[in-house]
Amino acid sequence: MSDPRWDPELLAFQQANDAAAAGDPPPDPLLDPLGARRRIEALNLPAAQGGPAMRDSREFWLPLRGRRLFCRLHRPDEGARDVAVLLHGGGWVTNSVDTHDRVARELAAASGWSVLLPDYALSPESRFPVAVEEVAALFAALRAGAVPEVAGGRVVLGGDSAGANLALGAALGLRGADGAVPGLAGLLLFYGVYAAEFDNGSYREFTEGYGLTASRMRGFWDLYAPEAAMRDDPRCAPLRAAGFGGLPPCLLLPAGLDVLRDEGAAMAAALRRDGVAVSEHATPGAPHGFIRAVGRASAADAAVAAAGRWLRGLD
Repeated sequence: MSDPRWDPELLAFQQANDAAAAGDPPPDPLLDPLGARRRIEALNLPAAQGGPAMRDSREFWLPLRGRRLFCRLHRPDEGARDVAVLLHGGGWVTNSVDTHDRVARELAAASGWSVLLPDYALSPESRFPVAVEEVAALFAALRAGAVPEVAGGRVVLGGDSAGANLALGAALGLRGADGAVPGLAGLLLFYGVYAAEFDNGSYREFTEGYGLTASRMRGFWDLYAPEAAMRDDPRCAPLRAAGFGGLPPCLLLPAGLDVLRDEGAAMAAALRRDGVAVSEHATPGAPHGFIRAVGRASAADAAVAAAGRWLRGLD
């Protein structure tokens, strides 16, 4: 971790995480996904503590696609009817509504929007397309007024890493003949996964030593979408889409020291090429996953603040 490009606060956050894991490192998700999930959850929960208090928070279950989906809704004030769905990252395999709870509350406080955390189905128990279809069904339920506190408000889909992948993948699956998604106000995409391709500049540059490794990302893909046909579906690998015209405004928040950096840049270029309104907030000295350092690193605070401003500015 001698790279001088590191943001000092984010480097300290990463080093603390690495030190906490050193005595009992998470198992390889490919060999022991449940064990990896339990250990990573325990390591990531401390960062979710603290932060702003909400006007109210509620946990509930929504009946979707033959099962009940656990959700947590944070509202910063009584009138916050607009809602951002925040889909947690973790390679479609790890993390939860609990590991991303502080991120959700910080985003709600920064934006004035309600933030909904859904406990979407994880891999390898539920492989593609289960989770992305759950997100699409959740969006439809919100539009139909299934959550009274935010009924009639605007809806944004978003998330970090695999969560950004699910948000954009769901939007691509929901498009009508004109390419638009009726009722979708925007897409909020923190350092997303957009392609199952591992031979680009950022994969080579940040293979090891920056949090998420290239081999770990390949492993996550093998658990989520093990078949080649899955990875050809734009809902799985959004850069496979033939076009993006009609999608709502997007905010992309890439991390500079991330194996996913280059596919994020390709995603932004493809969206712009097709006339989508794209805003970006880059964090050059940040590793993958840095948003969980909110409240502990000013660069993460700035990224959440940028997301809040973008949500407040949506038409």
